[in-house]
Amino acid sequence: MTTTRRAVLAGSAAVATGALLGTSEAQAHPKPKPTVVLVHGAFADASGWNDVAAKLIRDDYPVIAPANPLRGVASDSAYLASILATLNGPIIVAAHSYGGIVATNAAAGNPNVKALVYVAAFAPDEGESLLELQTKFPGSRLNEAALDFRPYAEGLVDGYIKKEFFHDVFAGDVPKPTTDLMHAGQRPADARTLGEPSGAPAWKTIPSYYLVAKNDQVLPAAAQRFMAQRAGSQIREIAASHVAMISQPTATADLIKRAAR
Repeated sequence: MTTTRRAVLAGSAAVATGALLGTSEAQAHPKPKPTVVLVHGAFADASGWNDVAAKLIRDDYPVIAPANPLRGVASDSAYLASILATLNGPIIVAAHSYGGIVATNAAAGNPNVKALVYVAAFAPDEGESLLELQTKFPGSRLNEAALDFRPYAEGLVDGYIKKEFFHDVFAGDVPKPTTDLMHAGQRPADARTLGEPSGAPAWKTIPSYYLVAKNDQVLPAAAQRFMAQRAGSQIREIAASHVAMISQPTATADLIKRAAR
């Protein structure tokens, strides 16, 4: 065997060995998965994400589901932004309902946020309000007749969904014993949030995904499609009520995992 041939074979063996070592090292130290931040909306709390969180945690995703204060768009967004700022590495923010307007504002300018996932959620443009988007298309049954307003400070009121409307309007595909508990423990939103304008939207610079709940009685599916298409979101539609993450946690978790790839 010539010296040149020996050198070529030896070099090939070294490359192959290096490739195998590299593969072994990659398998031993897999790429860390992004942290998934789950943002709840009004008339709810973080427990609404429990089944989705369980599926993500089972697949080794780091998950946090912070309490959304529900005191106002600007203040709630600032609070969530402060939480996102404490997280290292890539982040996926998934939001439901009112949580969408909070995530849209809070994620703006944060380079660690790699994707936004809207679950029957508000994805406003700058200057738009919740009430404007909720009534842009017909079909919402969450109106003043469905709400109780209770003062909590001088000139300030909280809104709650009345019990007789809670199941059919908010969560029609969830068993009534469960929605009775959800109603009893609902967290109200300051009524001022309905008309508070949104800021510069994160979806203009961050990829987004949207789970459209086709049977939604709170935020009409037409409004969801409008916002999703405007944001350039990857869209999936399912036959679900407004609380799609509760009634269809597998579909919700699957979309979040797709965004995390």
